Amino acid sequence: MDYKELGLKAGIEIHQQLNTEEKLFCRCPTYLRNTDERTGEIQRYLRPTVSEMGLIDRAAEEEMKQTRLFSYYTYDTTCLIENDDEPPAQLNPEALEITLTIAKLLSMTPIQQVHTMRKMVIDGSNTPGFQRTALIAMNGIAGKDCRIESICLEEEAAQRVTGNTFSLDRLGIPLVEITTAPCMHTPDEVKDIAAYIGMVLRSTGRVKRGIGTIRQDVNISITKGARIEIKGVQDLDLIPLVVSHEVQRQVKLLDIQRDLESRNAEIPDTLVDVTDIFSTTASKVLRKAHCILAARLRGFAGAVGREIQPGRRLGSEMSDYAKKCGVGGIFHTDELPAYGITSQEVQAVQERCGAGPGDCIIIVSGTTEQAHCAIGLALKRAEMALKGIPEETRKMLPEGGSAYMRPLPGAARMYPETDVLPIEITQAMMEEITLPELLTERAKRYTQEYGIDRALARQIAYSDRLETFEQAVSAGIRPSLAARTLFSTMRELSRDGVDCKGIADETIILLLTMVGAGTVAKEAIPAILRAIVEGAGLDEAIEAVGPAFSIADLEMLVEEIVDERLDFVTERGMAALGPLMGVVMKEVRGRIDGQIVSGILKRSIQKRL
Repeated sequence: MDYKELGLKAGIEIHQQLNTEEKLFCRCPTYLRNTDERTGEIQRYLRPTVSEMGLIDRAAEEEMKQTRLFSYYTYDTTCLIENDDEPPAQLNPEALEITLTIAKLLSMTPIQQVHTMRKMVIDGSNTPGFQRTALIAMNGIAGKDCRIESICLEEEAAQRVTGNTFSLDRLGIPLVEITTAPCMHTPDEVKDIAAYIGMVLRSTGRVKRGIGTIRQDVNISITKGARIEIKGVQDLDLIPLVVSHEVQRQVKLLDIQRDLESRNAEIPDTLVDVTDIFSTTASKVLRKAHCILAARLRGFAGAVGREIQPGRRLGSEMSDYAKKCGVGGIFHTDELPAYGITSQEVQAVQERCGAGPGDCIIIVSGTTEQAHCAIGLALKRAEMALKGIPEETRKMLPEGGSAYMRPLPGAARMYPETDVLPIEITQAMMEEITLPELLTERAKRYTQEYGIDRALARQIAYSDRLETFEQAVSAGIRPSLAARTLFSTMRELSRDGVDCKGIADETIILLLTMVGAGTVAKEAIPAILRAIVEGAGLDEAIEAVGPAFSIADLEMLVEEIVDERLDFVTERGMAALGPLMGVVMKEVRGRIDGQIVSGILKRSIQKRL
């Protein structure tokens, strides 16, 4: 696809959890719990609130179509504030400091006074029906020329356990939301800017790491299309695929719109009850339904079943809307007969609806209330297909496509938080902030100062073991030895099923110090680490592998081995070095440096030639 010709504009919102001791508006810890550790459960119905403008946000209004009872797991590490049974405490100063540090790294201008707002969310992820958020800074730069519009400090949502059940251990963890302008024009540019911002965040050393701690929402539009927000892209490498699939979806939907216009397609108001037609159907879904409704889409034949993304069709979009009413989806005649529905049943429905060969019929089943609600929303989405592309918030699907979640929220979503006092951001506060070294600069420094190649230097700088490496070098350990152990030896052990993540930094540094002092051979490091993972202490692991060989002991061993194989040495000359090296190393079992062994063995052979 020619993204320039299509007029692609993309922006991103990056949500990153901060690694603070306490949550944003209470003093509870910020680590997650297993659900079997829960100490209680509360239940809530959530309803939207009218904004200061007297309006209900359109995204919240969409959620109102379902009446849902939400359950929340509580723990001995959560409190009444997460339950929404107590007013919030003041905004966490540590979280504010980290946010200002990030803002400063991105050359942003802090606002003078921080006001906490309530962002209406009634999907169950927040017990009070809103998320607290505060604008901290504006107008920054990411990369060379991409403008960052804002950085906000907000509370993380509760974690969904299953269905309408959530866990309160995550609710309230401080989170920064960084929003860029729509300054990206290719899928790869979106990935590059996201990677740059992620690098800046990790450079602080004060953000959480691991799956679910950082998420990207991608905003995408093309000429004559619409702004679409795709939520929950966690894998950086998936971003280009998500963007390209969304561009493809919008292009195909615009093609469908033009096609429908040329057919003079329209959406009649008439709904037809076809429950009796399916009274003896083989379709399990329809047979157990109380009410089955059908509607004719004039001129839509072939359009509803047309693919718009891999595995997704216009019918999938209509089905997403219908699901908001609690049904499993829709059937349509572009895909029938199938799913136990026979051609005779399809023909009977077509005749009752008065459908011609150019028409498509959609069928919805459920309770009477569900069926009327669902077919109404499916027809609403069909009407949108005649007008173009609706602005939507969508969720990412595993294969890189997306599915409808709700309409894009509007201005009515926000209103002030009256329980949290404003905070002044002073010049003195900004001057006290010490900026950390960017990971890109750190990697460059490792190459220049330690002679480490660029790829390994970057791996070190971006690794979870960065702090361990820094401590090791500060303790006088050779950077090359520390790097090889932490980023080569441990990776090789991991491939063999030996997970070294649980080994304490202090143990690793002590081991490397002993290697540097010559009391442990570097060749013994893998075996020692393996023994520690299996439960041995450091001293026990070293003893199991064997103490380091002294030079005197090694010289005696080499002389003995060479004398025993003197005929072989005489015959092969210096070519005997390789085979005899293997014999000696088998005896010393990694307890002495291989280079030392090679030197002594070489001299011993030369003496006999």
